[in-house]
Amino acid sequence: MDALFLARLQFALTSVFHFFFVPLTLGLSIFVAIMETAYVKTGNEMYKRLTKFWGNIFLINFAVGVVTGIVMEFQFGLNWSQYSRFVGDIFGVPLAIEALLAFFLESTFLGIWVFGWEKLPKKLHAATIWIVAIASNLSALWILVANSFMQSPVGYRMSEDGSRAEMTDFWALLFNPHVWVQFPHVVAGGLTTGAFLVIAISLYHIIRKKGETEPFKKSLKYGSIYAFVGTVLVTLAGHTQMQDILKTQPMKVAAAEALWESENPASFSLFTIGNEAELRDVFSIRIPGMLSFLAYNKFEGEVKGIKELQAEYEETYGPGDYIPPVAISYWSFRMMVGAGTLMLMTAALALFYVLRDRYDFPKWASTLMFWSFLLPYLANSTGWLLAEIGRQPWIVFGLLKTEDAVSPASVVSSAEVMFSMIVFVLIYALLSVLDVYLIKKAAIAGIEPAEPNEGRI
Repeated sequence: MDALFLARLQFALTSVFHFFFVPLTLGLSIFVAIMETAYVKTGNEMYKRLTKFWGNIFLINFAVGVVTGIVMEFQFGLNWSQYSRFVGDIFGVPLAIEALLAFFLESTFLGIWVFGWEKLPKKLHAATIWIVAIASNLSALWILVANSFMQSPVGYRMSEDGSRAEMTDFWALLFNPHVWVQFPHVVAGGLTTGAFLVIAISLYHIIRKKGETEPFKKSLKYGSIYAFVGTVLVTLAGHTQMQDILKTQPMKVAAAEALWESENPASFSLFTIGNEAELRDVFSIRIPGMLSFLAYNKFEGEVKGIKELQAEYEETYGPGDYIPPVAISYWSFRMMVGAGTLMLMTAALALFYVLRDRYDFPKWASTLMFWSFLLPYLANSTGWLLAEIGRQPWIVFGLLKTEDAVSPASVVSSAEVMFSMIVFVLIYALLSVLDVYLIKKAAIAGIEPAEPNEGRI
């Protein structure tokens, strides 16, 4: 195992670990803000207690997520020094803005929110959690501005010696079309992650029937609406992003579909077993014309296959293998879409019951609704695997290959990368266990007792 493989594996593991926490932060912050807004508008103390309950879970997740995110940035200068040298003039700007602006706002106003109960006017206190929610999602935006340059480089020029990319247009970087199809998808993914955790925990307390259930019935209703809206938005955003990727990274789409030959109209694969070495199907079930419909909103239109794109890339970039790992891309896409489909069905099921104020769920429905909190994590992780692995062999598409971005072995050896990876994985595993333990403990503890004069609904 050479330094390149280990550096890629380390970054993959740490980024997936980190992204377990990010979507929940994005989605749950907005949900907490909605709960407190309901409290301010109605004056009902139950909403205040729900705000504190969900806010406590948000704080636990936020604290662990910050720790895991810091480690990732150090890897750019250690394991990926050639990448940092090549793109640092561009990549560093959105990361600096994210830390100095968005994260500063998020952490500062989160502290004000935590310690401001009963000290600030209700409306002003609610405004602080909305600032936290907005800043959390702005933080994601700046990270995606940086990532989108890797996916679709804009606003740059090459240095005279060709050794590095230099920014020429900050606004082109910010308004990169890839950002504005990727950002809604990530935000919607955060909404669904927060929503399905709300559904699961609320359902647990309703079914257990120990202590108060009315607040959790209200929480379940809000969470079900939130989940349905989130899954619809993530589906629409994903569809739009797929159409954009077809223009900017057609090889990623071809790999995700195991489409070896160009087709017009192009078929969508329901199930394919392929031979990657020979670039052919062993067995395949496909829906004629469906891939063209997804790509062009009509049942015709060419989608280029892997073989043709490989030939085009060789002509453009020179000899080499420009085909990403097809099996990983193909199955990552299907796990993401499959999880998204199940989320939409589950959200619709929950909505069907709660809008009728029915909480007598059949056992199969309650089981499905409870364990559905795992689906967003599966969709989020496999979606990012597709986004990054499907871009290979490029770390910056069309400009820098991943193999040329790793730190030289003379600077960082394979043994050093292996050691740091083992340490990081162990620490991240402990942090994950701690996060799950603390969230579970807070969730089971339930909502704080009602005041004697709490209003009724």
